[in-house]
Amino acid sequence: MKRSLFLFLSILLFWACQSEVPAEDEVKIKEIATAIPEGGEPNLFVSEAGNIYLSWVAYLNDTTNILQYARLEDGVWNSPTEIARGTDWFVNWADFPSLAVFREKEETLAAHWLQKSANGTYDYDVRVSISKDAGENWSPSFVPHTDGISAEHGFVTLLPMQNDRLLATWLDGRNTKSPAGEGHDDHKQEHNGAMTLRTAEFDVNGLLFEEAELDDRICDCCQTDAALTSLGPVVVYRDRSEREIRDIFIVRKLDGEWTSPKPVSSDNWRIAGCPVNGPAVAARNQQLAVAWFTGAKEENRVKVALSEDAGASFTPAFTIDDGNPIGRVDIVFTAKGEALISWIEQVAGGGEIRVAKVDQTGKQGKSITLMSTGISRQSGFPILETHEGSYILAWTSGEEKTTVRTIQFEL
Repeated sequence: MKRSLFLFLSILLFWACQSEVPAEDEVKIKEIATAIPEGGEPNLFVSEAGNIYLSWVAYLNDTTNILQYARLEDGVWNSPTEIARGTDWFVNWADFPSLAVFREKEETLAAHWLQKSANGTYDYDVRVSISKDAGENWSPSFVPHTDGISAEHGFVTLLPMQNDRLLATWLDGRNTKSPAGEGHDDHKQEHNGAMTLRTAEFDVNGLLFEEAELDDRICDCCQTDAALTSLGPVVVYRDRSEREIRDIFIVRKLDGEWTSPKPVSSDNWRIAGCPVNGPAVAARNQQLAVAWFTGAKEENRVKVALSEDAGASFTPAFTIDDGNPIGRVDIVFTAKGEALISWIEQVAGGGEIRVAKVDQTGKQGKSITLMSTGISRQSGFPILETHEGSYILAWTSGEEKTTVRTIQFEL
């Protein structure tokens, strides 16, 4: 009897250590294994047909990186598919590649990565490749920005549009190589002008349309995000004023024209360096939810603001963290129209990936811890998506040798 009890407890302990799932009554968590020996920079995408894709960078060796993806089928990630590989890529813990599917063409995929364009440390281009046969073959890559300048181009968001195109938005450093303006604030490299936010659309053949500058002075290394409302696309990002105020801004495309940038919320966070902590946005018809990290008033916070008019106006910002966040946020809408926000909260010995729901009245219920994680750069940015009535979370696990892990959970 004692031996049987010992065996039972040993098996139970082994399962708990393997899954690292906390005992929470409010959430059901299942880990979905990934066939990734070593890699990082995960991203998730849900297509119009409801299929969910996981992309990541596999580290083949010290010189070669491979962009791969897999699709979730019957609760299991299928075999990894290679998109591209290179020995001259710019691989960064905060600036990760992505994959997207055209809205009306489930078999047509696009993916982006960053590739060196010159010998400068931060001289790299955005590269995009398209597959018209569900990932079997990929086109030669093209560059969505037409400046031809060896400078920083990154922090890309790909957003499927309703006209058989994808909208791309990115941080564009072409003006940092111009003679006007101030120097770059974070990378300690000789720069001159300001980082800009730019966009362009491309079709299934890689033809470019409507390239435009959305903001002529923004934070240098925070992620962008975009969503499609019933009135058109919106882009959120971290702005940078001449006084070094770095708050979250939004631009919207209405009737074919981009609006002037405006703040989602005025935190008035003044910081003389890039926090590498961009916002996230989710849309549902004219509902919009934006989540972000701020360190205004010497106090770290994760906030969310909601809109019922596609971003024309927002509620006052709600604070949703537990007092010691490091940010790295993501956001989705629940089936009930609530916003579900994820972030990393710092705790003794590391960090925890937590989620909380918000409706128009503020935070609803307590936050829920999903997984333990690190807080170093190697831990990256957790990515959250909805899938068939549940949620999928992807993140980078490990410090010296990293891999990508995913869980499915229900609330």
